[in-house]
Amino acid sequence: MVAARITVNGKETPISPASPHTTVLDFLRERGLTGTKEGCAEGECGACSVMVARPGVNRPTDWVAVNACLLPVAALDGQEVITSEGLATAGPAGTPATLHPVQEELAVRGGSQCGYCTPGFVCSMAAEYYRPDRCAHAEPAGATDSEHGPNGFDLHALSGNLCRCTGYRPIRDAAFAVGAPADDDALAQRREQAAPAPVATEYTRNDSTFLRPGTLAEALRLLREQPGAVVVAGSTDWGVEVNIRSRRADCVVAVDRLPELRALRVESGHVEIGAALTLTEIERRLDGRVPLLAELFPQFASRLIRNSATLGGNLGTGSPIGDSPPVLLALEASVVLAGADGEHEVPLCDYFTGYRQSVRRPGELIRAVRIPLPLSPVAAFHKIAKRRFDDISSVAVAFALDIEDGTVRKARIGLGGVAATPIRAVDAEAALEGRPWAAETVEAAAQVLRAQGTPMDDHRASAGYRSAMLGQSLLKLYARSTEAVSS
Repeated sequence: MVAARITVNGKETPISPASPHTTVLDFLRERGLTGTKEGCAEGECGACSVMVARPGVNRPTDWVAVNACLLPVAALDGQEVITSEGLATAGPAGTPATLHPVQEELAVRGGSQCGYCTPGFVCSMAAEYYRPDRCAHAEPAGATDSEHGPNGFDLHALSGNLCRCTGYRPIRDAAFAVGAPADDDALAQRREQAAPAPVATEYTRNDSTFLRPGTLAEALRLLREQPGAVVVAGSTDWGVEVNIRSRRADCVVAVDRLPELRALRVESGHVEIGAALTLTEIERRLDGRVPLLAELFPQFASRLIRNSATLGGNLGTGSPIGDSPPVLLALEASVVLAGADGEHEVPLCDYFTGYRQSVRRPGELIRAVRIPLPLSPVAAFHKIAKRRFDDISSVAVAFALDIEDGTVRKARIGLGGVAATPIRAVDAEAALEGRPWAAETVEAAAQVLRAQGTPMDDHRASAGYRSAMLGQSLLKLYARSTEAVSS
């Protein structure tokens, strides 16, 4: 087994003697790269953002911004990382470095005050700066909105970065001012070369082991031999457990680079999405072909989280407030479970059995999610939360309706945050199906929808508020559908 190594700012360095639970953030800081900061230790502030070379969607390599506070450094064995220090170009001895265009714009436009968050903003902004189709899709200045610049810059790329000082205006100005990478930009040129291949990793220190198998069969064998192993993909959930709750595991098995879990196929009868594809990869590869998923993605945490989080992880944790289950329930999705004895497919509505429990047996992995085709033409995802973006939902509601000649032929409604598991609102669906898509039907069904689930009072919302929002979501869907018809 080759010793675990990571390339940081162009220099290869061994991971040892870091423990398997050491985060990329701590690994970097221990080596003097202190631009990477810890603000929250749970992926909500972006002060720890770094760039990683990943297989590209439109080119061989994409520079992807991730939360260094969540990833174990062993997960980047064989990979390439760029920190804020690595973006500047060193000058001759005794002379200052030349700032990267993103750093230059932030400096001249007053985008940094106390400076604590700035390196994270720099890395997230640089990843968007190098997005291959950014400038190709730039619009004339008069045709942009407040979240997209005339240079094609998408401000959602910074949705996971927080700043307490600047009020964000100068940061936005800097983002909208950057141009295209120069022809001799080394990081832009790097996109034309293949991303680092996944490395089979077996890294052990202090009686703790991090394993990255090379194949699905090997992963299933490891899980059979190590029944207590923790399975991770993007580590957006496990990283919080390690940092905030000080959890440790004797063995961690990473499945994020398994080729069998990273396919995306659009076939005649269904769309199959690999469980280890990140949400960003799914979003860009589907490119709007599943409109309900397209509505979900911008509201799912932040771009930094979506660059690591997976559908398999979101379903595997079994959280009743995960954002993807309501959408997938409305889409009548199923999960493909792989085990030592083969595969079997389970409708998602039958998958959850209790709070953070499912039919997935010990030693099984979610290999893929399947969404049947054709899709229902009337669809919407309503996330009720205290913030518009980058927040945990109080209630999540997803709708998928077939309406023909003014009559609801089929209704599927997925709910999150109102029960111990994500659920289908089967009574509200029945109240809609076979009836006219009219105000009287919708108002009656909204009353039924308010009674679905067993919502509870907590610090995010009261049970009464959650119930009220269920009904309001259906009324909102109806109002918007009739507006679309009339216009």
